[in-house]
Amino acid sequence: MRNQQTAQGVISIIALVCLAAGWFNLFSPEINDLLSRKVFYVLIGISFFLQAPFLTNKNFVYAMYGAAAICVLGAFIPADSKLSVLKTIGLLAGIILSLSNRPKQI
Repeated sequence: MRNQQTAQGVISIIALVCLAAGWFNLFSPEINDLLSRKVFYVLIGISFFLQAPFLTNKNFVYAMYGAAAICVLGAFIPADSKLSVLKTIGLLAGIILSLSNRPKQI
């Protein structure tokens, strides 16, 4: 369990590095596009997939798997397609599910 959570955290950090590299144009336009519009969403999808079994609310497990799949599949939809918004929807859904899984602070 701990190794899987560590892997999920490392993958999330690598995904954020990919996003930052694309935003700050650290590489050629093609590489920046690949990192921030494809690799980022694939890595976030993998992170959501690894996180899903550990959700405390078991009603959200399949929704998190769905968000993960939408992120990964959405990464391969061409950017000029109207369906490319799916990857963002998957990202937002996964973030909301992840935040709703946080223990309540007293």
